[in-house]
Amino acid sequence: MPDRASLEDRMIAETVCSAVSAAGLGIAAITAYRRRFLTATRIAAYSLVPIGLVMTGVVEWLADTAFSPVAWAGFAVLGVSWVLFMTTRTVERRRGGTRKERKEARAAAQRDAVAPAASEPSLGAGSRPAARPASRPATTSRGEDDFSDIEAILKKHGI
Repeated sequence: MPDRASLEDRMIAETVCSAVSAAGLGIAAITAYRRRFLTATRIAAYSLVPIGLVMTGVVEWLADTAFSPVAWAGFAVLGVSWVLFMTTRTVERRRGGTRKERKEARAAAQRDAVAPAASEPSLGAGSRPAARPASRPATTSRGEDDFSDIEAILKKHGI
């Protein structure tokens, strides 16, 4: 039977971890309300870790975690937290960088969209004009004519 001091320590640790998790989930909800869903999901994942660790019994691992349903539920919470982390990383990689980088790219695109004195929008640095089809190469029957034209041009310029 555990002594009274260890039970009090365990209760304090569980209370602190629960409060940290609740505060983190509250911050995640506020962040999601501001439509910053990736950041909110990441905050929620971080805030689930302390309560998951308490539920798994890390605070008192040797006591009786092997067959505790609460411990296995804690492992499930940690698994959900890990899936949320990986999901946000995948989405962030597909979007091409962090939120700050995307914001700077949009601002740069806005600045370059219209030149100060232009009557029409410019194409910008990243845009390329449509490719023109390549001209056909000269056929072998006209091969000699092409060289004679070149020779005439060279003679005209004194080369």
